[in-house]
Amino acid sequence: MFHVRTIDGEPPLVELTDTDAGSLAVVAPARGGMLTRFFAAGLDVLYLDEATFRDPSKNVRGGNPVLFPSPGKLAGDAFSADGHSGNLKQHGFARNLPWRVERTDTTAGASVTLGLSSSDETRRAYPWDFELAYTYTLRGARVSIEQRVANRGALPMPFGAGFHPYFHVPQGDKAGARIATKATRAFDNVTKQEIAFGGFDLTRAEVDMHLVDHGSASATLAWAGHTVTVACSPDFTHWVVWTLAGRDFVCLEPWTCPGDALNTGDRLIRLAPGEERTLVTRVEVE
Repeated sequence: MFHVRTIDGEPPLVELTDTDAGSLAVVAPARGGMLTRFFAAGLDVLYLDEATFRDPSKNVRGGNPVLFPSPGKLAGDAFSADGHSGNLKQHGFARNLPWRVERTDTTAGASVTLGLSSSDETRRAYPWDFELAYTYTLRGARVSIEQRVANRGALPMPFGAGFHPYFHVPQGDKAGARIATKATRAFDNVTKQEIAFGGFDLTRAEVDMHLVDHGSASATLAWAGHTVTVACSPDFTHWVVWTLAGRDFVCLEPWTCPGDALNTGDRLIRLAPGEERTLVTRVEVE
């Protein structure tokens, strides 16, 4: 059976459960509308640094932060696009804003829909009117995130979107962890150069690898007998792998465009006035 319940606290949480599958997902509307926990197949799938999660002044390190309207870093934290300019910190503002709970449902899974709309605060950074509705649905060992992005303004709206999932891979398991990819080229964001890609060494002090030619809208991460698959709609063409030595996580991040796309235009999605686009991201464990 599917259940949804609200957990009061600071911050308040929404818990989704599938009792038949023994799975659970937790969403924090007030902390950027992010998924903070996903338990399935006997595994806590996500890493969460509780100290950053409990401190509203910090970016949360862990869970699955929402990246909008610009995944990655802009050159100089500034952009100029379609005759408009603004300033955005890395990964955009959606992960730092409170989202509202729009509705819940238990018909075909345990689900909650969260909403975020443009405001005077967002327009100072990103001068377009938008409306977001992200629906998190837990069913079995899978969480699906349907992302509806709507242009509510009078001008075409450019944007990029993505997620930053921190998968709970213990430090001792990183040497044996594997990420399946057909990529032959990658941008190493540590050395700031494009390189011939021959595989990951997840035990390095820092891995920050942007796959140039992954060639798929899905990717898998396997470690210690576990496999997590991240499968997305075709707009997600840019994949990033990030980890730090001594930390029990590996991030496998799907983005619709590379960093600085609001300046370069590379793979930006543009919505006409009144247009909407629905994207989908699924995380499944086995």
